[in-house]
Amino acid sequence: MTSPFNRKSKASKDEDNSEITIQDVSKEAQSLIDKVIGDVGKTSATQQLILGTASGWLTGYLMMKVGKVAAVAVGGGIILLQIANHKGYVKVNWDRIYKNVEEQVDKIEATSSKKPKILDKVEKYVDRKLDKAETLLKKKERKAKMWFNKMTNNEDDIVFHEIHVFMASFFAGIAMGIVFGRIL
Repeated sequence: MTSPFNRKSKASKDEDNSEITIQDVSKEAQSLIDKVIGDVGKTSATQQLILGTASGWLTGYLMMKVGKVAAVAVGGGIILLQIANHKGYVKVNWDRIYKNVEEQVDKIEATSSKKPKILDKVEKYVDRKLDKAETLLKKKERKAKMWFNKMTNNEDDIVFHEIHVFMASFFAGIAMGIVFGRIL
């Protein structure tokens, strides 16, 4: 006779047999990010500004602190390897390293000459966005004036339907976090 505590239901047995794949985790993370970003985009400009700045500052600050720890770990590891090599504990085949590096440099040069450079892509992207913004501003001048009047008359709390305020304040917060990470 089995105890009710030792029995597993069929559903729980199926759950134990199912495997979690990278794609499942990726889809779940993407849906969570979309939900959070969508919720932030529906809040007022003030809330977006505060949340964006705070989260950006935290991200920048942690980036600096984790970056320093990573740099010390990598640098310390390289120094320890050099000491071990100098003392004879480790033998480095420099000819093989030079050969591998030259092969990788050749591969990088071959692929980089075929593809446009990242700065060219960024420039084209920024140009397209600026053109789009200019066109939008010209077409929506009346709406912009109404928006400005609402803002200066302190009517209802203005709700942005897009996430631009959050993103701008997030990047400003990252810059502040990096500065504070360097200072502290």
